[in-house]
Amino acid sequence: MIDKPEADIGRGLTVQEVAERTGLSAHTLRYYEKADLLLRRVGRDDSSGHRRYTDDDVRFIEFVKKLRATGMPICRMQEYVALVRAGEATLAERRDMLIEHGDVVRERIADLQASLAVIEWKVENYRLGMEKAAQGVPGGDCVADSRKENG
Repeated sequence: MIDKPEADIGRGLTVQEVAERTGLSAHTLRYYEKADLLLRRVGRDDSSGHRRYTDDDVRFIEFVKKLRATGMPICRMQEYVALVRAGEATLAERRDMLIEHGDVVRERIADLQASLAVIEWKVENYRLGMEKAAQGVPGGDCVADSRKENG
């Protein structure tokens, strides 16, 4: 891991402050450090020994958080971080990795949109059934549609 020069640490942000900024727990932040998902070793305060994060650390943590939120496996995130650390010679590899992950995310979004469409259809079906039942229409609680309904 790359060590931070002391000048970069300054006062820095505590793990609790970074947790508040990012919405991640202090436990998750410590895990990210242990799992080697940060660009460099988090600096320590000389007097207390507590972690001190820079604004650059926070920006990278936010990016890692996005990768995780979009379903990138930890091992792929570790590969990405290793490529970033390796420098500009890995730009094409990093780009390709993110293009590939973007394709996976777009597939997941399409699947979620299809699932949402079914849920919305189901809600509308219930609304129509309840409306007919409230009007006293016989069988109003059983609205038929060309789609098969489960549940």
